[in-house]
Amino acid sequence: MSEQNDYAGQGSVLINEMYESWFLDYASYVILERAVPAAEDGLKPVQRRIMHAMKEMDDGRFNKVANIIGQTMQYHPHGDASIGDAITNIGQKDLLIETQGNWGDVRTGDSAAAARYIEARLSKFALEVAFNAKTTEWQLSYDGRKNEPVILPMKFPLLVAQGAEGIAVGLSTKILPHNFCEIIEAAIKHLKGRKFELYPDFLTGAMMDVSNYNDGARGGRVRVRCRIEESDKKTLLIKDVPYGTTTTQLVDSILKANDAGKLKIKSVTDNTAKDVELAVQLAPGVTTDQTIDALYAFTDCETSISPNACVIIGDKPHFVGVSDLLKRSVEDTKQLLLKELEIKLSELEEDWHYSSLEKIFIEKRIYRDIEEQTTWEGVLNAIDVGLKPYKKSFRRDITQEDIARLTEIRIKRISKFDSFKADEHIKGVKAEIEDVKNNIANLNDFAIRYYENLLKKYGKGKERHTEIRPFETINVTTAAIANTKLYVNYKEGFIGTGLKKDEFAFDCSDIDNIIVFRKDGKMIITKVGDKTFVGKDIIYLAIFQKNDERTTYNMLYVDGKTGITYGKRFNVTGITRDKEYDLTRGNNNSKVLYHTANANGEAEVITITLSPGCTARNKVFDFLFEELEIKSRSAQGNQVTKYPIKSIRLKEKGKSTLSAPKVWFDSSVGRLNRDNTGSLLGRFDEKDRIIAFYKDGTYEITDFEVTNRYDTDNLLLIEKFVPEKIVSAVYFDNKAAQYNAKRFLIESQTLRNRYSFIKEGEGNYLAVVTTIQEPTLLLRIGKKKTDLKESKLSLYETLDVTGWKAVGTKIADSDTREISLILPGEEQVSEDDAPTLF
Repeated sequence: MSEQNDYAGQGSVLINEMYESWFLDYASYVILERAVPAAEDGLKPVQRRIMHAMKEMDDGRFNKVANIIGQTMQYHPHGDASIGDAITNIGQKDLLIETQGNWGDVRTGDSAAAARYIEARLSKFALEVAFNAKTTEWQLSYDGRKNEPVILPMKFPLLVAQGAEGIAVGLSTKILPHNFCEIIEAAIKHLKGRKFELYPDFLTGAMMDVSNYNDGARGGRVRVRCRIEESDKKTLLIKDVPYGTTTTQLVDSILKANDAGKLKIKSVTDNTAKDVELAVQLAPGVTTDQTIDALYAFTDCETSISPNACVIIGDKPHFVGVSDLLKRSVEDTKQLLLKELEIKLSELEEDWHYSSLEKIFIEKRIYRDIEEQTTWEGVLNAIDVGLKPYKKSFRRDITQEDIARLTEIRIKRISKFDSFKADEHIKGVKAEIEDVKNNIANLNDFAIRYYENLLKKYGKGKERHTEIRPFETINVTTAAIANTKLYVNYKEGFIGTGLKKDEFAFDCSDIDNIIVFRKDGKMIITKVGDKTFVGKDIIYLAIFQKNDERTTYNMLYVDGKTGITYGKRFNVTGITRDKEYDLTRGNNNSKVLYHTANANGEAEVITITLSPGCTARNKVFDFLFEELEIKSRSAQGNQVTKYPIKSIRLKEKGKSTLSAPKVWFDSSVGRLNRDNTGSLLGRFDEKDRIIAFYKDGTYEITDFEVTNRYDTDNLLLIEKFVPEKIVSAVYFDNKAAQYNAKRFLIESQTLRNRYSFIKEGEGNYLAVVTTIQEPTLLLRIGKKKTDLKESKLSLYETLDVTGWKAVGTKIADSDTREISLILPGEEQVSEDDAPTLF
């Protein structure tokens, strides 16, 4: 029995040891042989074997992918499906492989046709940068029958260009693709000792915020958005997909958000063909701006990608940035170019040596010296003796192999030998030798020319697809559609969406926070739920807006210990959710006598009636909240009276005690804000409006909600709208080939409608627009840039005010190179009237 236990104990030790060894072996295999690319050539092993197999098969014609899969399996027993997927992945990146047939679509998620139906061949770019048998290190394949490359001699930062993604044991890698032309330009900058920056570029297009990219290293993040255009007031068009997302996934995410009530749409239709187009039909009562925000906030229209550049360097995984990868690749490329130059120099010197040897052998008729020789040794010796007078002119010793090679020259070649051609050949080889030596001596300049040649040959059609621009932060609670109803039981202290037998409070979204005030002077903020207890005797509840510094709460409460009534005004900007806050002095039996919430800091007047039995001389008096300063919620407030209060009634509605809010316009994102970002448009009261003028000759009047979006690519001027201001505009009439000017007042003022105020016609555009009282233009006229004449034109003195639909008056011909507005230096623009020009 004890022997069996000993045996069992030894077995468990062996199994543990085997497990440790096997797991480490497996982890190393997955990391090195499957998931993580090598830094030198940017390829995983299966990709490298595919490229080598295609090079072996290359004859300039397309090959069936099924044949390529079979050829690849000679070097390693990868599964045919995994090889096929890897080939498809390389082909869809449109760099190393030229494709023929249906290779699928990364935008829609459609898969490629079966391997027997599609064809591929190496691109000219791949043949130039990825292969050179003379500089390749070789190893035996898995069965010892074939040679395969250890690393391809890649003379291009392929890993940075194509990107890579893989999950191994205990680590993963995610390198985003970058733009071909920008990579080469960055490589040239590095060789010149200049700084460079690299940002991702996706074949799927879209827009990208790279403010947190962190050079593609761990901890970085990029935000990617699809472009959304407004077709009309009820239709939005999605024009591309974020990287890593398909149109099918995008449609599913939109429908899911709609079902969850995050946004309201009628339908979404996928019209994708050559170009991506998803048509989103809006539900009644929903604006396009609000829906765009909701699409970015709650669907895959915006995605966040976290790069994690991990590569194999020296048989070990390393975490690096893309700039380091590019620098390493450039230095490796220099060494490969040096090797190629050294090999070429050796070959040229050998060519020069033998060509010179052959010329002397034939011209000096040394071949006649071997006619009387009867042995091989005699023949070699006779030639050696004949060459002896000329040996000093050679760059190296003449070997027995050189002499033996001379004996192989045929009589036909000797008889047709052209001394002039031989001299020209030797001279050309000598010039090439000098050129190669010069390139070796100036290797850095040679590498720069190499990259410039790549850009010239292959850069066309590889311009940037993804637009780099900063994104605004979308407040999800603001973007969310009110998708549920909130009910309240004021007496028992319950709120929730499931209390349908109780009193309806208001519509809200299921991600909103609710602020609640109670009779006992306590306040709590909680998330919308099915049924939540917030405390008995609720006196007020509303949707809470974080960091809202304008909503002001006016309150009177009686202290439970002293009986003194206090008044206070305060804001609630930020709190801890589900935590009770005491708004009184904290004594038991304190209670709220009066409470109002005021969106713009209004301060009302109330009439207070004291208890008839109190000793106060004046038992009825008015209290003005405007006399109180707005303080923190924890302040005790100012004493109002020490006597008991019988009743409080509103005498006069309050006026705002806050100045009108300032509004800024951030042209980088095309949004309004109150965060001092961008250009100040001015202070805005409730009825104030904004006017925007566009290059297509239209204007639009809007409110000043921060959810508004403006087409910055087409925007010329945005400012606070003043109906009495005269608009002066200059536009180009393409058909008449002339510039027209007009001055008019804004008449149509319907919000969010675009009104055209220039003559309709293809090629017509708005050149200048202003609301300055006395505008003056500077015209630069001339057919050549070097011969321009300047003249000034006062629109105020020249033109009368007409209707906004008038054609206008001709002020210049098409030979006018430039029309600009002269801003008067003495004129000061106040913060209440600050235009933003583009």
